Amino acid sequence: MATLDDYSETPPALPKKTLIRRHSVVTRITHWINVLCLSLLLMSGLQIFNAHPSLYWGQYGADADPSWLSIDAVSEGDDMRGILRIGNLTITTTGILGISGTGDDTAQRGFPAWATIPSYQDLATGRRWHFFFAWLFVINGMIYTLYGFALGHFRRDLAPSVEEVSPRHLRQEIADHARLRFPKGEKARHYNALQKLTYLIVIFIMLPMMLATGLTMSPAIDAGYPFLLDLFGGRQTARSIHFICAWSIVAFVVVHVAMVILSGLWNNMRSMITGRYAIYTEGGEQ
Repeated sequence: MATLDDYSETPPALPKKTLIRRHSVVTRITHWINVLCLSLLLMSGLQIFNAHPSLYWGQYGADADPSWLSIDAVSEGDDMRGILRIGNLTITTTGILGISGTGDDTAQRGFPAWATIPSYQDLATGRRWHFFFAWLFVINGMIYTLYGFALGHFRRDLAPSVEEVSPRHLRQEIADHARLRFPKGEKARHYNALQKLTYLIVIFIMLPMMLATGLTMSPAIDAGYPFLLDLFGGRQTARSIHFICAWSIVAFVVVHVAMVILSGLWNNMRSMITGRYAIYTEGGEQ
């Protein structure tokens, strides 16, 4: 039988949900334009790379020169085997790199058809796609950067404090992320130190490096600004740095998407579509 005490206990407080404004219209628009540009830049860049799927250091690079990375195919009797060479390491990659496709569609190519734009081998078309979306990406980035400085977005939201960049604090955040423990409540209003540092490195180091090395690979730009070749140690070095930066940004995007999913897909997507982000207090879960 229920007693009076059973009804006198205070029920646990329900988590309080608060929608905050997290991303401005400019941030949201430039973000999705970046998604489009980066996707097409990667696919058209792989098309360009396939025209000569080897990377070198220095000014010159040709088939007879030693490369530090190459994607190739070698004959084994009546068959071909795709291989990826990185330094002295050789990895068999048949079906993905070097040799891709099945049956009559099997072809020797660096990256497979589904990963490039256009899907067939066409260097000229790939370059047109790449240059168009590269300049769209640059213009979009300039708008975001000017907006960020004008409205104090970088100083207010991305500049880490001295405490946040301390080794102890960073070690704790790395440990929390490894355990999939994400900020909750009031802490979820702001980017954490790892997010701030990563975004700053990508925005102010990786992307400018991509632009500079991309320009260095252009003979027309080199004619007007020959110091770029000296700055990067040659056109082939610039091409290698461009390739490394591109895949570093791909790695950043993969981790970024994984964190978006693990920390609350709908909440994060809503914030980047509508600008509204939900935070929960009094023990609520995000």
